[in-house]
Amino acid sequence: MPRVIRVLLADDHASMRDGMRLVLEIGGTISVVGAAADGREAIREAARLVPDVIVMDIAMPEVNGIDAIEAIRTRHPKTRVVILSMHLDAAYVRRALRAGASGYLLKESAGSEVAEAVRAVHGGQRYLSSAVASVLAADVAAPGAESKLDALSMRERHVLQQLAEGRTSAEIAQRLSLSPKTVETYRSRLMRKLEMDDIASLVKFAIRHGLTTLD
Repeated sequence: MPRVIRVLLADDHASMRDGMRLVLEIGGTISVVGAAADGREAIREAARLVPDVIVMDIAMPEVNGIDAIEAIRTRHPKTRVVILSMHLDAAYVRRALRAGASGYLLKESAGSEVAEAVRAVHGGQRYLSSAVASVLAADVAAPGAESKLDALSMRERHVLQQLAEGRTSAEIAQRLSLSPKTVETYRSRLMRKLEMDDIASLVKFAIRHGLTTLD
């Protein structure tokens, strides 16, 4: 009898986590061993549980899914990640795959396909839903300019996400173990790199690129 695949769910919506648990555990070949409501918790739970596969959203509080993948895969290279997102955009898919994701599918068409994706990546394959594969193929055929997000370091993305979530420089400094002055320097650098001159523009950029949500 094949070994049961151990899965960690990471999504900031409890209803989505509960629904995915029900779908994945049908049949008895997959067991959901943990859940996380934000990217920081996903990193902690991945270290504690070392699951076979993580099913993760991109837009989550604290640390977004892309940066969480990088942190998890660096420490636990055998853990596979499937992105389950509402974003059908080639830039999101490219970033997720570069970060170390093995699969990408859409929430709107997930259903039992999530279990199929989990089994595929656990077996060493890459899994892209048909809609995602089509968008990625079209992007390769007619590539556009790389997102400005690609020019940001991971630390810059972390600061950007915290700013977009409405935290002060002092709060960000405490969360990221930086000085408030360093946070201000990062904020100025972000505005320069992204060619923006106010926080509202940074927030819109962060939401548009899946670093945070309107929730």
